[in-house]
Amino acid sequence: MFDLARVVGFDWDDGNAGKNLKKHGVSQREAEEIFQDPRLRVLVDERHSGDEKRFHAYGEASAGRKLQVSFTLRGDGTLIRVISTRPMSRRERARYEEA
Repeated sequence: MFDLARVVGFDWDDGNAGKNLKKHGVSQREAEEIFQDPRLRVLVDERHSGDEKRFHAYGEASAGRKLQVSFTLRGDGTLIRVISTRPMSRRERARYEEA
């Protein structure tokens, strides 16, 4: 499972960082900020968890944008490896607000 208390940082892939900014307008910094959100929601991505467990995080960045971040863990669960990030969909925002 995901234990935020064990996380000490992020392990970014240069290609993913640039892709997220270009395609979705989300910077690395903004994606990282959602993990500070006290209302952060993290769910296991059962559909894409094969050799490694993948997760979806839903949270709000400091500027107020609500983002979805798909990630996996590296470094024995101490590093978040972002796969992709984007603004939440309308349905995701509604679920996030309900929680």
